[in-house]
Amino acid sequence: MSYFTTPSRVIITCHKRLAPYLEQEVKDLGFDIEEAFVTGLRIKATINECIKLNLNLYCASQVLYSLGSFTANHPDDVYRFLIQMPWEDIIAGEGYFSVTSNVQNPTINNSMFANLRVKDAIVDRFRDKKGTRPTTGSDLIGAVIHLFWKNDSAEIFIDTSGDSLARHGYRKIPGRAPMLEALASATILASRWDRNSTFINPMCGSGTLAIEAALIATNSRPGLFRDNFAFMHVLGYDQEIYYAEQDKLEEQIREVPGLRIIATDYSNVAIANAKKNAIAAGVSELIDFECCDFAETEVPKENKGVFFINPEYGDRLGEIAELEETYARIGDFMKQKCGGYFGYVFTGNLDLAKKIGLKAKRRIEFYTSTIDCRLLEYELYEGTRREFNPPAAPLA
Repeated sequence: MSYFTTPSRVIITCHKRLAPYLEQEVKDLGFDIEEAFVTGLRIKATINECIKLNLNLYCASQVLYSLGSFTANHPDDVYRFLIQMPWEDIIAGEGYFSVTSNVQNPTINNSMFANLRVKDAIVDRFRDKKGTRPTTGSDLIGAVIHLFWKNDSAEIFIDTSGDSLARHGYRKIPGRAPMLEALASATILASRWDRNSTFINPMCGSGTLAIEAALIATNSRPGLFRDNFAFMHVLGYDQEIYYAEQDKLEEQIREVPGLRIIATDYSNVAIANAKKNAIAAGVSELIDFECCDFAETEVPKENKGVFFINPEYGDRLGEIAELEETYARIGDFMKQKCGGYFGYVFTGNLDLAKKIGLKAKRRIEFYTSTIDCRLLEYELYEGTRREFNPPAAPLA
């Protein structure tokens, strides 16, 4: 049996609260959603179809292809089930594999022990059938096997991704407290930006939001920036399938005449780093970078789109007092300079957000690291109240 052409349960994971945006992405790629949950969704697909998913998704973390489910009350149950599986048909005898897991079982107080039992089963199977064994390690550079085990229910997967898809691969200089690329993409997809009008990003830091906006506008997918996925190390992999999907990525990139993405920061170092990241992402010519206070950011009067800012949240009392003034200035700037735009403030401090002095039209829930966050949407009227453009069309 070839797993590359045989459909199975596929779980696509994502960070908390990104599932609605991941679900829309997967639907836009032509897949039917069987189930959606807080940190991902389930579809049916082959590993060849998982190649497409890995290359295209902005909001995903891992794409997991199920090899089977079973009942396990003890680590030895995991071992007994897995040693019966034909690992010699999945992993090359001279290859390399890693084991990851998500375990919630009373017999396990260290997930590394569960990983070890999975590794032992695979290695012992190889020794029995082949007289040799592949090498193993923690680096996700080869085949990756994933164990999900909750209470007495367990499932074993081929992780077709390897390193998390949530890091898109172009960011060489992360800067201070950078926003995860998948989170940045999701917040943009949650906005009403039409991917043709102006995108303004003050306090841009390492440039993640501006770069993700440029990638989404031009339909440039994260698979363009990565050349190693775990599916490449599974027996039966056909690189021609991968090359064909890569060609599609290149073909679907679109030009956006007149698109302006403006990114500013008061730090020369941040701007320098953001420019380097934009070059690595291939979108530097689409972003106008400038070093200045956010209140000096250019706001074009034509082709009005969105103003998108991610200010600091503050950890210490002195910072909070200073940030109260900053948030108030953000509100003043949006009111005075951004009429006709939609304003977005991404923050993990709702008390500070009150200092903006505007009523949010929407409060969209997100989560970053250990912080409960909101993307606050403000409709910034100019003159008489009017309706803004409808939400952006689905990804192509």
